[in-house]
Amino acid sequence: MLFSGQAALGPLLSGSATYSVGALVVLLACKGLAYSASMSGFRGGLVFPAMFLGAAGGIALSHFPGLPVITGAAMGIGAMCAVMLRLPLTSVLLATLLLLSDGLTVMPLVIVAVTVAHVAAARLQGRLGSRSQAGPPPPAGTPTEPSPAPPAPTPSAS
Repeated sequence: MLFSGQAALGPLLSGSATYSVGALVVLLACKGLAYSASMSGFRGGLVFPAMFLGAAGGIALSHFPGLPVITGAAMGIGAMCAVMLRLPLTSVLLATLLLLSDGLTVMPLVIVAVTVAHVAAARLQGRLGSRSQAGPPPPAGTPTEPSPAPPAPTPSAS
């Protein structure tokens, strides 16, 4: 849970069969909380914590039938990096290059996961951003005042 996750990413992927879904969810929650707390006042980057969280989430989702561990981890790494970094092409490349020979076989699924994550994050940010800028909506039944008309131009005396 400490540090960025760079050194723990390899052992997480190689020992993925030994983790239960509950342990991975607890790992996601604790690492996410530690990461958000460290971003408030400590130095550090976004890339490796995002990759670690994505890999842990992908491994947790790989317990569903039909999703291999490597594919789930690659999709999780790509999706989390796309959300955190807001760089979808870079996220696809990071996930693909990290997994070496397996990366090429899972690249189409990583592209789909990155696209969905990037669009979803943009939509959520747009909704949340428009709410904070517009202010709270008026209560139901409150009459709204029409905006006043602009003043009429005065004729010039030239």
